[in-house]
Amino acid sequence: MDKFEGRQRALLTTAALTSALISVPGAGTQPLTNGPAPEDPPLAVTDFERALTINDRYRRLAVNLPEVPFWVTEETFAYLRSSHGEHEFLLVNAATGEKRSAFDQVRLAAALNNVSHRSHKPENLPFDRFKLTDSGSRLIFRSGNELWSCDLASYTCTYTELLPSDPDYQEVRYDYTPAATNDPGKTSVSPDGKWSAYIKNYNIFLRSEDGSKDVPLSWDGSEGNYYAFSTLRWSPDSRHLAAYRIRPGEKREVHYLESSPTDQLQPKFSSIVYPKAGDVLSVPQPVLFDIAGRRPIVIENVLFSNPFHISPIKWWKDARGFTFLYNQRGHQIYRLIEVDATTGRTRALVEEASKTFVNYLPLSGDQYRTGKTFRYDVDDGKEIIWASERDGHEHLYLFDGRTGALKNQITSGDWVVRSVNYVDPTQRVIWFEASGMNPDEDPYFVHAYRIGFNGKGLTALTPEPANHHIEFSASGRYYVDLSSRVDLPARTTLYRAKDNAKLMDVETGEISELIAAGWQPPISFHAKGRDGKTDIWGVIHLPANFDPKRRYPVVESIYAGPQGSFVPKSFRPVTDPLTQLGFIVVQIDGMGTNNRSRSFHDVIWRNLKDAGFPDRILWHKAAAVEFPWYDISNVGIFGGSAGGQNAVGALLFHPEFYKVAVANSGCYDNRMDKLWWNEQWMGWPVGTEYSQSSDIDNAHRLRGKLMLVVGEMDKNVDPSSTFQLADRLIKAGKDFEMVYVPGADHGAPGTFTNRKLLDFFVRNILRQNPPNWNAVQVELPKDKSGE
Repeated sequence: MDKFEGRQRALLTTAALTSALISVPGAGTQPLTNGPAPEDPPLAVTDFERALTINDRYRRLAVNLPEVPFWVTEETFAYLRSSHGEHEFLLVNAATGEKRSAFDQVRLAAALNNVSHRSHKPENLPFDRFKLTDSGSRLIFRSGNELWSCDLASYTCTYTELLPSDPDYQEVRYDYTPAATNDPGKTSVSPDGKWSAYIKNYNIFLRSEDGSKDVPLSWDGSEGNYYAFSTLRWSPDSRHLAAYRIRPGEKREVHYLESSPTDQLQPKFSSIVYPKAGDVLSVPQPVLFDIAGRRPIVIENVLFSNPFHISPIKWWKDARGFTFLYNQRGHQIYRLIEVDATTGRTRALVEEASKTFVNYLPLSGDQYRTGKTFRYDVDDGKEIIWASERDGHEHLYLFDGRTGALKNQITSGDWVVRSVNYVDPTQRVIWFEASGMNPDEDPYFVHAYRIGFNGKGLTALTPEPANHHIEFSASGRYYVDLSSRVDLPARTTLYRAKDNAKLMDVETGEISELIAAGWQPPISFHAKGRDGKTDIWGVIHLPANFDPKRRYPVVESIYAGPQGSFVPKSFRPVTDPLTQLGFIVVQIDGMGTNNRSRSFHDVIWRNLKDAGFPDRILWHKAAAVEFPWYDISNVGIFGGSAGGQNAVGALLFHPEFYKVAVANSGCYDNRMDKLWWNEQWMGWPVGTEYSQSSDIDNAHRLRGKLMLVVGEMDKNVDPSSTFQLADRLIKAGKDFEMVYVPGADHGAPGTFTNRKLLDFFVRNILRQNPPNWNAVQVELPKDKSGE
């Protein structure tokens, strides 16, 4: 395939845009102007107003866009459909093909408002998925930390507040240490019902079914080494009880001063537990008790002596023992450990080892899932299907669950497994998603496949060149495919799994109004990276009223977090606001990001400052050669969170190329940020590499124009990271701008922040003065607070 085929295919959505770009090669001999032509008037207030509201407008012009489907019964799935900015839940019966509204959204909104005293609108309900119980007559959903139940006959609703101990409770937490709970009223009942286990005085106690016996099972628990109730797990035969005893680690806290609370005049003080790289962690120790003998069975910890994390205990169904996943601190050892119930003997059934890091994270960029921690036990652990990158790509392996021996590699090749959809242990078939298998298309496109346990019979299920997402019904009888590209609106299709027969075209988005209003799909573009071999992929968002005879300044939107890949692959009816002011905006996945080969990913090991910049700069230069309208004489860059760190790093480590940056809520020194994310990529113990990648320690290098944005109440990245960078810049005699947003959380979202970004690039790249916002009156989107 011609390497620009993806770009050309993206342009086919509108004939006008296609014809414009087909003439680009000849435009190289014509005089080009930078941004607005000299005869054009300067940017006006209305241009900024359009930029700040364009995506609200575009979203209202797309019709019938389906979102991710979810199964609510064995034969019924639901999905949210967006039309003209309004959202409707639909139910589809896979057996009959019937499609209907899931419920009366007007009546439901009224019922919710009556109980909550809020003002939810029928077209924008406060949830995106739900469950149906009582034969479909009762709706269950979660909104924030409220669990709602609504009768669909009477449309009466009730809710309960989720507590921090509830698994569905939503809270920013970075310390996952099980709490010390001394509440005899909270019990864990044995499967045979004869005993209830509870915690008192940090120890485990047993209470008989009739309450006549109340005996201690352990004696060695204390505040500094306690048994955690939430970890109690009974064996299926009720003969054993396993749990974790916790030795607490360092309890680092980040403190906040909310200067301008909405409910009182005086400021508020608060804090969260927030372990940082290098901090002392809590240590969980698995413990095992023989119930009949009221005695502990000693478990040696030599295989899991230095845990970063240990997963919840999982008993085998025949009660022969239990297993857990052990992630060693430093992320270079990852084991599936089995404990024998009779002897307490431990062994590693499967072990992953890496000289850099074991990539255990479960999420991946704008894709929905990845298979990186996948484990499936066949026939109560006689076999284990396991995901691993041991051959350089993410693949599936089949292990003997009794001996730990590798039986065979199920998938293989220069491509990566992204998720496992369904496993049929009887037919010994796996349905999975993967990317990079098709050499003639974007290697990030996810497709669905089927393969046997023995690695034979690989079958492609989604031949259409697009990004696919599959949802299987619980029994594996049906699956739904949601597919789209950046230039192709979402489409949902229902299939029968046994023969992959298409049963129904469920929904297809319509974007004719969107195109008529001037929306342009981004151009897909790829160029060789630093090794001269590997293709680096990105997209180009064209400016409004694009004219190939002009030259346009380039601004890169960056997020180089190694946990995922972030260039959009699926359809979204939006653009970047900067395009409305005459900028080209690009997004690139350089080396160091996820979902390619292991060597591609390892580039950032103990080297987060790399951020794929050598690949990104080559990509920009290749685009400038290919497209005469692509001006890289004064490149800007912006990003938030890890992207904020990247944006500052662009000016510090590559000032010859990047000239202007806006950095929002950045983790500018990885020792200042959350432990789990930073030790995964920068390693443990904390070494000199942290300083080498630190924007703060390298602040003296600043040469370009920089604006920092920080939210006062950022619960994701410690705001002090921004202030320490500002302090170091000041001490180095550097000039910069800083936007401090009272009360704002991570990213400081809102119109004010968006406007400051637009102003900064207009002033420092276009060399124009933005509006005097204090002297004009325009209708701009209100922030979520309504203020």
